[in-house]
Amino acid sequence: MNSTESLNPQQLQAEVSRLQAELQMRDRLIQQLSQELFRLVKGNTSFTPTAEVTEQHQAQMQILRQQLQEVEQQVEFYQQQIADRDSQLYQQRQAVQELTDRSRMLEQVVQELPEIYRQKFAERLEPVKEKVEMLQRENRKLHAELQSVSYRLAMRSRQSQGQLDLPSFKPSNGNTSLPSLGGA
Repeated sequence: MNSTESLNPQQLQAEVSRLQAELQMRDRLIQQLSQELFRLVKGNTSFTPTAEVTEQHQAQMQILRQQLQEVEQQVEFYQQQIADRDSQLYQQRQAVQELTDRSRMLEQVVQELPEIYRQKFAERLEPVKEKVEMLQRENRKLHAELQSVSYRLAMRSRQSQGQLDLPSFKPSNGNTSLPSLGGA
């Protein structure tokens, strides 16, 4: 992992800006150097180069070409780094957007969960309520039937014995006393 992969998007953007400023400065220097060379060559029309001067110019031109080539390589390198960082930044922005969308979706689901649970519970409770009501109706019906059967059974047993089911009193030995009313 290189040092640019550990940078956050703001740091990457700052690095890209710095590299672009450096690139612009080098472009200006190359432009100025080119203009100065052109002016020198054009301004010295009376100048007849000697072999020594020509060799010196060629050596300087060779050095300048090498420097220019190095600068172009650096520019390509920086452009590639900028492109890589732009690509990484784009991917990170997409990932952030996807995570934000997913977070919103999950937040909405969490907010809807209580209502969903209430609905599901009500749906499950409805058959139970219906079953309880049915059992209560059946219980009342059976209770009414039991009372009816008990009443009919009691009526039959009374009719079969031929007497009424009245309370019986014990015979007393003749000392029947009436309750007193407290000296009245």
